[in-house]
Formats: sequence, C-alpha cells, structure tokens
Amino acid sequence: MIDPVTTRRWSYRALFVALAAALLFVRLLPLSTLPAHIPGPDLMLCITCAWVLRRPDFVPALAIVAVFLIEDMLAMRPPGLWALVVLLGSEFLRDRAGAMRGLPFLAEWATVTAVMAIMLLANRLVLALVVVPQTGLGLTLLQFVITVLAYPLVVAVSHLALGLRAPSEIDGMGSRA
Repeated sequence: MIDPVTTRRWSYRALFVALAAALLFVRLLPLSTLPAHIPGPDLMLCITCAWVLRRPDFVPALAIVAVFLIEDMLAMRPPGLWALVVLLGSEFLRDRAGAMRGLPFLAEWATVTAVMAIMLLANRLVLALVVVPQTGLGLTLLQFVITVLAYPLVVAVSHLALGLRAPSEIDGMGSRA
C-alpha cells in the first residue's frame, strides 16, 4: 500500500502542474480583442514562490522548469531564460524555507518581493545584453507591483482553500500538517 505522506506529496505535485496548465490556458484564451492597459499578475510565479516557501517537497525543480519552459514556448518568450531565472530564484527561496518559517508574514513578503525584483532585473539584463526587444519598463514594473500585491492573496488561497501548510504548522485535528 502507498504511504499517505507520499500520496499527499504526489497529489500536490499534480495539483501544481494542473494549476499551471489552467492558468496558462486562461492566459492564452482570446477573452478580449482590445489591448490591455493594466497587465495581470504573474500568478504562476506567486504560486511557485509561495509553495516553495511553504512546502519545498511539493514543488520539485524539474516541475518548475517544465512549467515555465512550456510557458516560455507558448508565450513566445526566449525559450528557457525565464524558466532558468525562476528556477534560480525558487532554489534561493527553497534554501531559506526553514529559516523563514519562524518569521512573520511581512518578512516573507519582503523576501519574496526582493527575489522577484532580482529575477525581473536579471531577465531584463540578459535580454538587453543579447539585444532582444522588450516591453516597456513602465509596463514591466506595473506588472511587478501587481504581482507583488497578488502574493498575499495567493498565499491565503493556498492556505485556506488548498490546505497548503508548512510542516511546522498544526492542522485542525492536532497533528502536524
């Protein structure tokens, strides 16, 4: 019989990939023919950062690379660049996940904001070095701000609706989550 811990781990890994597929599907839908004035948040980046800090074992590096590489291909971005940047940022957060558990949420949010800012700058720097056309800096910064503001909502939904808790948290039945 399969161990319940292994089943839970693999079910959350499958949920991560399913959420990525659903978000990518919605993003690619032609919902409006008019250009958007305000970009939406990068919810997949928020989910990845939140899950890596809460439960690093639920989001393996291979899943992160696969999800963001497929997103690069379908969004017609340079293949692999954003996937590599997200992998490096998420592995940085994964290394600090244990130390972040005892800190208040504002410290976590500030850390994730700093990591996202560095990821954005690294991506833009590499694209500028190889002279790839980029979106305007103002539009990119607006999306960054909206993504940072969406992070607490993603954490709340992950915690309340999906039951994603850090291993040190106690669930409603008195056992470790």
